[in-house]
Amino acid sequence: MTPITEVEGRRLSLSNLDKVLYPATGTTKGEVLHYYAATAAEVMLPHLRDRPLSFLRYPDGPEGLRFFTKNPPPGTPDWVGTAPVPRSDDPEARQVLAQDLPSLMWAANLVVEFHTHQWLRDSPAIADRMVFDLDPGPPAGVVECCRVAVWLRERLAADGLSAYGKTSGSKGLHLLVPLEPTPSEDVTAYARRLAVEAQDALAGLAVHRMTRSLRPGKVFVDFSQNAAAKTTAAPYTLRARSGPTVSAPVTWEEIEACETPEELVVLAGDMPARLDRYGDLLAPLHDSRQAGKLPGD
Repeated sequence: MTPITEVEGRRLSLSNLDKVLYPATGTTKGEVLHYYAATAAEVMLPHLRDRPLSFLRYPDGPEGLRFFTKNPPPGTPDWVGTAPVPRSDDPEARQVLAQDLPSLMWAANLVVEFHTHQWLRDSPAIADRMVFDLDPGPPAGVVECCRVAVWLRERLAADGLSAYGKTSGSKGLHLLVPLEPTPSEDVTAYARRLAVEAQDALAGLAVHRMTRSLRPGKVFVDFSQNAAAKTTAAPYTLRARSGPTVSAPVTWEEIEACETPEELVVLAGDMPARLDRYGDLLAPLHDSRQAGKLPGD
């Protein structure tokens, strides 16, 4: 029998609560739902609100079938908001919005990674944040990502822009930059320019092209997720990895001091203490006073 629970007046069917989703830690689906409801929701929802979502679904755990979806799944309740996100193959396409706790929990029950665009529903393709996805090519890891991140922070600061870091929840690092509303194509062009500069300044460490043969031992500075159609793992989402890793905000002190990959692995169970200590380290992304303007705009 599927348990029915009520969340802020909405009835939800929560399924397979005892199912182990993360075999490495024995983490069950019930524990995943508890993470979102009791730990993440308060700080996560502001980062999701009004941002059309894409989902990476992994209903049988990270070692099972995984598939990416942008369309609202069959059976989406009528009280779950959606927004039009036209695509060339589907001009009527819509994507899910997580505007409140019931919507968040409904989506979490599907077992998903939450991915967001860099723009809001009412301003498609007008970005209010810029992202750099620092993706290491083995044997490089997050330690090397941190070195590139520090360089990027200083380079962005020279243009009057502030950067905030979070773990990818996988093997890399994300840098987020609050912006005054800016066309996504302009943000992409600027981010690409900085990625090229990083490659020139950090010879042997950074690369701005995705070509696999160029990436072993280097950090790919992925600027492409600023394109209007692209999405990035949202702050506080769990990832489909061997353990319940979180795409977790981290301090610049942690980034600067990182000497081993383990130092920047954040699990769901680590988050209550981190939130007690730091609150939402990405809160400045919501503060219009922190939003920077790209040079030349």
